[in-house]
Amino acid sequence: MTDTLPRPPLPPFSYEEAVAKVRMAENAWNTRDPAKVAQAYTPDTRWRNRSEFPRGRAEVQAFLTRKWAKETGYRLIKEIWAHAGHRIAVRFCYEWHDEAGQWYRAHGNENWEFDDLGYMAVRHASINDVPIAEEDRLFHWPEGTPRPDDHLGLTELGL
Repeated sequence: MTDTLPRPPLPPFSYEEAVAKVRMAENAWNTRDPAKVAQAYTPDTRWRNRSEFPRGRAEVQAFLTRKWAKETGYRLIKEIWAHAGHRIAVRFCYEWHDEAGQWYRAHGNENWEFDDLGYMAVRHASINDVPIAEEDRLFHWPEGTPRPDDHLGLTELGL
């Protein structure tokens, strides 16, 4: 079951459309708004995120609420890796700190599959956290906002 309103760009994706879909996801996740982010997924979406397996929007929203309560100062950059048809592969990094002030850079890969209306039906994420010193942070735009268009991407940052 999916929503009835299309969520463009729609699959099958051209390269430019896949890049746009990746940036839309990055911008939404940078808001840290679980309800808003969950709306990009099918009502019965299936996830694997590290060792958690949320099913459906309600579980995704609850997962994201817990995630962003823990991951303070969250800022994310996503970059397309590959695409074909209804699928997009992404690599990403995000920086965050815990309640003790320890900063981390999370490195990961995601595999996405979309329904015909452009909602993400399947998301598989593999993520590793690396502790970093605060002075080693590379993501410095205001928290809760999209990455500025002139901010370097992962490749340009050497990540």
